[in-house]
Amino acid sequence: MSRMESPSQVSRRHVLVLTGAAAAAAGAGLLPGIALADKAGVEAAIRKAVGGATLQSGRITLELPQIAENGNTVPIGIEVDSPMTGSDYVKSVHIFAEGNPNPEVASIHFTPTNGIAKASTRMRLLKTQNVVAVAEMSDGSVYREAVEVKVTIGGCGG
Repeated sequence: MSRMESPSQVSRRHVLVLTGAAAAAAGAGLLPGIALADKAGVEAAIRKAVGGATLQSGRITLELPQIAENGNTVPIGIEVDSPMTGSDYVKSVHIFAEGNPNPEVASIHFTPTNGIAKASTRMRLLKTQNVVAVAEMSDGSVYREAVEVKVTIGGCGG
């Protein structure tokens, strides 16, 4: 005598087969490799964030470790020299990474009421790469600074 399964009675074998098939289908898109940002990708992301403004050097201080032993949690500190008055202040700081799957890491927005344009956070880095900070000022000027961080153990899936 054979037993028929109702739709609500799914065997363990069916669950395993379906789970395996779903995992294989999802993994197929990920296995060919992780597309990484590069210098050109970062430059395109910067242009998207700030438009065609001329990038100047100076005013930004980036605090990053020279060597990050674990890319899963890399501390970053950013400070922009600005009086932070109603007519002269930092509007935004954008952080980019040249070797991560996505070049955009974070955007931090300021107002004159912040009093100081300073922030810190942590980020993940896949491999040794440049971390770039771009500061947009209230007068339309834009400043750029980059620091290379050597990563010994990647944190973005690598």
